[in-house]
Amino acid sequence: MENSKIILLAEDNPKDAELMFLALEGSNIDIVHVKDGAEALDYLYYGGRFSERDQGKPTVIFLDLKMPKLDGLQVVKQVRADENLKTIPIVMLTSSREEKDLAESYNLGANAYVVKPVTFDKFIETIKQIGIFWALINEAPI
Repeated sequence: MENSKIILLAEDNPKDAELMFLALEGSNIDIVHVKDGAEALDYLYYGGRFSERDQGKPTVIFLDLKMPKLDGLQVVKQVRADENLKTIPIVMLTSSREEKDLAESYNLGANAYVVKPVTFDKFIETIKQIGIFWALINEAPI
């Protein structure tokens, strides 16, 4: 995965994760899927099953808001507090339309807040657009 564009996807719903892979198929983006916030931090800090992964940061982090162990907001808070990780773009990808979740996400440092579309076609199109934008078009600091 060296020099490739990597999305770190923290998503506890396997169907939503599968749709993410489907939406970005053939886009030259690698997706690393983790099932909760604790695994996301393991990936970022080379812990657990990621202790021997290649060095480097993901191009962007896609976080579900409500996950077991650590939720998306806890992950945003920790990433933004870390000098080495704080510039990684973070997209909250959630089913929550609650104003408090939206406000807290931005207050903690999320770069975008996307409510997951309900229909298959709209979900695929939305994921394709945000995945390509954040991983391939957006210029992020190294």
